[in-house]
Amino acid sequence: MKGTIDKTKMMRYGFLFAAAILWGFSFVVQAVDEIAPFTFTSTRSFIGSAVLVPVFLVMDAIAKRRGEVPTRSLEERKKARGTLLIGGAVCGTVIAVAANLQQFGISMNLEAGKAGFITAMYIVLVPIIGLFLGKKSGAVIWISVALAVTGLYLICVKGAFHINAGDLCLIFCAIAYACHITVVDYFVNRVDGVKLSCLQFLVCGVLSALAALVFEREAFDFALLISYYKTFLYMGICSCGIAYTFQIVGQKGTNPTAASLIMSLEASFSLLFGMLVLGEALTVREWIGIALMLVAIVLTETKELFVRSPSPTVKN
Repeated sequence: MKGTIDKTKMMRYGFLFAAAILWGFSFVVQAVDEIAPFTFTSTRSFIGSAVLVPVFLVMDAIAKRRGEVPTRSLEERKKARGTLLIGGAVCGTVIAVAANLQQFGISMNLEAGKAGFITAMYIVLVPIIGLFLGKKSGAVIWISVALAVTGLYLICVKGAFHINAGDLCLIFCAIAYACHITVVDYFVNRVDGVKLSCLQFLVCGVLSALAALVFEREAFDFALLISYYKTFLYMGICSCGIAYTFQIVGQKGTNPTAASLIMSLEASFSLLFGMLVLGEALTVREWIGIALMLVAIVLTETKELFVRSPSPTVKN
């Protein structure tokens, strides 16, 4: 119903907003060049997957106690399990590509601001991918994307913008993240979101560990990993386990482009955390960039928020 706020969408936007906050802080934490990229990604992914196991077990137990588990035939249970496994494998493979490319890019140049800008270019790529899938975006969406890109540039890029090998990794990383948002949009209404998140990080961890065994065996240092335990706890629990689960839950029934715009606020939060935690002063240019991003978010989300869409049908 038009003219009334959709509370369900408000809650979903809240999850996406929280994910952006957690990712914003992770850009500083993630700038580690002493640990090889595949090793870094596999370690954080296994932690992220592990912390979600007790979460979905408790949720399943609560659902059973309340009698909220639907009665299904054996064939239906097999189909649901197969969809979950396929979703976890697809999402996990895509996020493995994205996360490792991002880690390679950051470890090559350690310019967190520039890395944040290039990575967040998925906000342009998501609606473009949508066009190929027959999902058209209106003028408001494209105007918002243009405002957000301008804001991101003002926030993240200082001085001349040049492309190096690390930046190329981040460009392909942005493409992979756009694909991840798209595949999550497909599977999120068909499977349990927490289980999907858990499985995708298990797949990501396994793929990254296999790559580490092939390419980084000689560089592996267990003592060094332990010395960065705070970094891995944050990246595993908060950035992977919590934030990506928030993304999956928040994307359910949400326009993928609108969701990507909210999540791109991670660049703004990265700056704000630097100001609050490290005492860094923001320039006028950066404040203007943050303002433009907020305008882009409000422009898109206000339009989306006041248009009640039918509840998505959960397919199992």
